[in-house]
Amino acid sequence: MSLDFDRPPADPVTLARAWFKDAEGTGLPNPNAMTVATIDPDGRPSARIVLLRGFDERGAVFFTNRESRKGVALEAHPRAALLFHWDPLDRQIRIEGRVTHASDEESDGYFAARARESQINAWASSQSRPVEDRATMIALQRAMTERFAGREVPRPPHWGGYRVSLDRLEFWQGDRHRFHDRVIYLHDERGGWITQRLCP
Repeated sequence: MSLDFDRPPADPVTLARAWFKDAEGTGLPNPNAMTVATIDPDGRPSARIVLLRGFDERGAVFFTNRESRKGVALEAHPRAALLFHWDPLDRQIRIEGRVTHASDEESDGYFAARARESQINAWASSQSRPVEDRATMIALQRAMTERFAGREVPRPPHWGGYRVSLDRLEFWQGDRHRFHDRVIYLHDERGGWITQRLCP
């Protein structure tokens, strides 16, 4: 979906969904990949790539181990910035907002839809914690495989979703001479949206 940056649509959620759909058509292996930037408890910034697993007017959702570095950061400073970048389209979407936990129902539903091996690994991995070697990791994986043999793997209590609210959205279209098009959406006091064009 092309965007008239001088007359952007009123609803950024519909626009974002259209751009996500365009990204799916690029053939990229993970068109839903996004950078998640957080602030550690000591004030240091950190960023990593995760996969978008839900998006609507309430925000953007991803799932992770809540005891990981990003989980600890989000508990200390519950705000995040997200960045999608698609080289084939020369486009970006940036989202900034408050962070809340996704509901247990959402987290349970997504966890149940994962491959069994991924469910096992969520139990086996103390994400972001030091580990001696890969052999230790494999031993933990085997122990969890045995633990849940013959039955469904429940969602670990430390694993779940986060939702980043849509406080600020920016749509960016690249220009080969670096004269890019940019527009931001900000919430107004009545719950609507204010749009502003930005210089490249």
